[in-house]
Amino acid sequence: MRKALRWLLALAVLIGTLSTAGAATAAQPEATGSASAADTDIKDRLLAIPGMSLIQEKPYTGYRFFVLNYTQPIDHRHPSKGTFQQRITVLHKDTSRPTVFYTGGYNVSTTPSRREPTQIVDGNQVSMEYRFFNPSRPDPADWSKLDIWQAASDQHRIFKALKAIYGQKWLSTGGSKGGMTATYYERFYPRDMDGVVAYVAPNDVVNDEDSAYDRFFAKVGTKECRDKLNAVQREALVRREPLEKKYAAYAADNGYTFTTIGGLDKAYEAVVLDYVWGFWQYSLLSDCDSIPADAAHATDDAIWDSVDTISGFSAYADQGLETYTPYYYQAGTQLGAPTIHFPYIEKKLVRYGYQAPRNFVPRSIPMKFRPGAMRDVDGWVRHHARHMLFVYGQNDPWGAERFRLGAGARDSYVFAAPGLNHGANVAGLVADEKALATARILEWAGVASTAVQANPSAAKPLAKYDAKLDHRDVDREPTLRP
Repeated sequence: MRKALRWLLALAVLIGTLSTAGAATAAQPEATGSASAADTDIKDRLLAIPGMSLIQEKPYTGYRFFVLNYTQPIDHRHPSKGTFQQRITVLHKDTSRPTVFYTGGYNVSTTPSRREPTQIVDGNQVSMEYRFFNPSRPDPADWSKLDIWQAASDQHRIFKALKAIYGQKWLSTGGSKGGMTATYYERFYPRDMDGVVAYVAPNDVVNDEDSAYDRFFAKVGTKECRDKLNAVQREALVRREPLEKKYAAYAADNGYTFTTIGGLDKAYEAVVLDYVWGFWQYSLLSDCDSIPADAAHATDDAIWDSVDTISGFSAYADQGLETYTPYYYQAGTQLGAPTIHFPYIEKKLVRYGYQAPRNFVPRSIPMKFRPGAMRDVDGWVRHHARHMLFVYGQNDPWGAERFRLGAGARDSYVFAAPGLNHGANVAGLVADEKALATARILEWAGVASTAVQANPSAAKPLAKYDAKLDHRDVDREPTLRP
């Protein structure tokens, strides 16, 4: 592996040497004040874009931060058939800097934050709320217009609208479903971005073939930790009757209902079956010390508390599912969803198994799965990926089915951060991979210095770490959502 990395580092030097002139000096801000565009306040320039309106501006030292609405067609194939307001944010640094286009694939945060590639290139950041996540939802909602091409076309229109202001190079990025989104955007609009950094992006090419997950759970971490987790999960099913009474009281106290999934019993089992997956998605091996050591003799409260902490008993209530209806709709129509087995649990204890996304979407919304969507994207990445970086966590279940590169890929990479979970990032990679990844991101953004071009191991983020702007816990969407 190290031999291969040394070869890649050498290749990166060659690629950097052959890059267009001026990349090494692009890190220096251009003088402002002389050009007429620079004399116009950035807010005025943004609001001069047709369809752009201001929701709020929030101050942050060294930046301007805007929360905006942008008018989008409900159907990009038929723009005349209605529009909706899509929420975006702009973290403005300087129009002379590169821009990072981020989406998490869900709602957009309206608090200033900076994703890792934005810190690396010291750039601007545009963040997009994914269509159909409230409030970026057409009214009435035609759910057939929620697909990966329509969402990619949302990004394409935003990019075209902002490119006139932010004229330097652009990178797209996102984590989990956002990493998937960045990949799909590249597949449909490969000429927009100068590079892609996709974090922990699942790639479910064949929805009905999920044996990779079973192999993952048979080996992840240590046997001691796996045994502890498996025992707690099994015990929660053994004690189904008393713990469901506790669940009913908990639901009544919080006003939770279970119409969509079809009852409290189905919701209870879904939460319990998420337990092991949820641990590895959000926790580290060291966190196994917090798992009850002797599940068979643990109290009901100890079992309940462990499952609730990791899986969340509110996740499959109507109130927990509602926010994520757009995700479950996509999982059941294009993205696919994992199914795993539980060989350490007696069959009589498992009534429903891993439930399909159809069970998590109101029946009033029609769904039909289209198996060709992920095969198309996977084939495109394998044969046409260019300037793409995929980062996974070694212990993240979602990485069991990941993107892979084929012979047609160019200047693209797939790396895994040892011991990390769904929060894996470039900073968590081994030293050689971290240096190479950082160097390529800087090069793609047009801000790699001559020193980095000559020696990728010298690559470091251009912006200093900001505890408020850069600190990010692993996104705690309920388990079994990427």
